[in-house]
Amino acid sequence: MVRWSTMACVFILALTVASCATSAPATPQASIQSIFPLTVTDDVQRTVTIEAEPKRIVSLSPSNTELVYALGLQDKLVGVDDYSDYPPEAKQKEKVGGFSKPNIEKVVGLTPDLVLATNIHVKTVVPELEKQGLRVLVIQPPTLANVPGNLELLGKIANQPQAGDKLAAQLRSRTEAVASKTRGVSARPRVFFEIGPDLTTMGPDTFLDDMVTKAGGQNIARDAQGAWPKISSEAVVLKDPEIIILADHGSSRGGVTAEIVRARPGWAVISAVKSGRIVLLPDQDVTNRPGPRAVDGLEFIASTLHPELFPR
Repeated sequence: MVRWSTMACVFILALTVASCATSAPATPQASIQSIFPLTVTDDVQRTVTIEAEPKRIVSLSPSNTELVYALGLQDKLVGVDDYSDYPPEAKQKEKVGGFSKPNIEKVVGLTPDLVLATNIHVKTVVPELEKQGLRVLVIQPPTLANVPGNLELLGKIANQPQAGDKLAAQLRSRTEAVASKTRGVSARPRVFFEIGPDLTTMGPDTFLDDMVTKAGGQNIARDAQGAWPKISSEAVVLKDPEIIILADHGSSRGGVTAEIVRARPGWAVISAVKSGRIVLLPDQDVTNRPGPRAVDGLEFIASTLHPELFPR
């Protein structure tokens, strides 16, 4: 009886285990379903299809190099332009030539599956690269508001959407924190933003013009022709800027100082000169490059124009 009882228990236990195994849900797959091929629209309204997650990326501009690093994709970055110097690690990457005229053979030789270009490359460089079978994406945000979207786009293409979304949200929050304070200001100081010692400045509907506007200022060259006009010394005097911001004070950019500005013929009557509001950007690249550090530039300009709202 004991033996039969024991065998019955074993039989019942086996049936129970088999029943549980049959009814248990299947183990979910560890891998996530691929989103590729992925069709996207770049900043010059080109439709680009990405067939697979990029493993080798070449950047043709410093701003796009900074985007790649900000998203933590630097291990995929196999080549950069000669001017990509931030973060400092970018200087160690393989160089593919100048910003405006990259070495096509060098780019092709690196066998990238994604090349990040800008609008300066659209007419000549992009067609040449595409003839070689390379996939090219143009990233050139026209306004500060477009930078977060570029981070989201690149994060999605690189199969890192969470990283892109998180960083984009942070930049949008910081930008809105500035814009919300300056939106209702009644006094919007006139600004001359000097990019070059030949009095090159930013024209209307440019990235820098957007930054100055969001920071609560008025670009004195808003009525100029072209994106980067050279205006006359007399025109600056006539416009009478209340603040002059120098982005050409570095040794490699012109070496312009506040003393040089004050000594210019006829400039002693300018409001910014009389009040001493001639400001040197701590880092010209935070305003000249439409990348993730541009919000740093926005915050600096806002604190320069409205120190009562943004104490340093």
